[in-house]
Amino acid sequence: MIKNLNFDNPLYVLAPLAGFTDLPFRSVVKKFGADLTVSEMLSSNALAHGSEKTLHMLEKSPLEDPYSVQIAGADTEIVRRAVEVLNEQEGIDIIDLNCGCPVPKVVGHGSGSSLLLNLPLMGDIIKTIKETSNKELTSVKIRLGFEDKNHVDIAKVVEDNGADFIAVHGRTRAGKFKAPVDYDAIAEIKKAVNIPVIANGDIDSYEKAKWVLEHTNADGVMIGRGAVGAPWIFHQLRSGEEHVDMSLKHTIIMEHYDKMIEFYGSHGVAMFRKHTHTYTKGYRGASVLRNKVNTITDIQEYRDVIDDFFKNGEMTL
Repeated sequence: MIKNLNFDNPLYVLAPLAGFTDLPFRSVVKKFGADLTVSEMLSSNALAHGSEKTLHMLEKSPLEDPYSVQIAGADTEIVRRAVEVLNEQEGIDIIDLNCGCPVPKVVGHGSGSSLLLNLPLMGDIIKTIKETSNKELTSVKIRLGFEDKNHVDIAKVVEDNGADFIAVHGRTRAGKFKAPVDYDAIAEIKKAVNIPVIANGDIDSYEKAKWVLEHTNADGVMIGRGAVGAPWIFHQLRSGEEHVDMSLKHTIIMEHYDKMIEFYGSHGVAMFRKHTHTYTKGYRGASVLRNKVNTITDIQEYRDVIDDFFKNGEMTL
């Protein structure tokens, strides 16, 4: 197994989440407990054609070891060319194929969860990645099906075509992000395949993560939206501490802000507003603070305001 990635113990993985799991956020969750971080989903077409913006999104924090890059694609030859581009990039340990994204724009191009409608093509793409990649591992993220569940068939195709492990979002494409997550189906996949299985979907608390691991017998959990506004969930899982001290939350929030400024410069101030809104949930005076930071553009002023708020803030009952 690759350095620092051990399936003997539950694996705690940050899910790729467009607009949120950028380098600053990934570096913070990695520092405070995540085993594995994954890039935001990248278009294989954009990679194959050398898009500078897409190549910039490959950039990672030195803390991200191991590091996985997720690609989406529906054309075997384009995916092969994208993987050849990734082969030239150092610091990538895993290439992950997205077979779960439900967004119409992605599905319309035949990528993401659209591949669940064509398992032979999905298998060919997985095999192409495995055979072309010079990275240590190949993984796949799936849903339980497109309209109807055929999760065991999907998982077996993933395994049979050489993937080293699989992440399972426990909804169909039709279920988007609202339908109840079927953790029983994830457990069925775990029984059906011999590669490690990572459970994903609505894991939004320490208690829920522990329950999902026990219920599904999965080899790890992948947390996305549940980590936005609460990246300390990885610290909880790593330490086994159900309660998170307010001072640790303060430390993590300020680290996140500083990383945003370091990576984005002054533009990081405006970009951090959405994070400030999620971090202040449950705090007294949250709405006043949100209104205040919406007009601040100075890096130090913004930092001073949120530093004071989270250092001295109180949670509502």
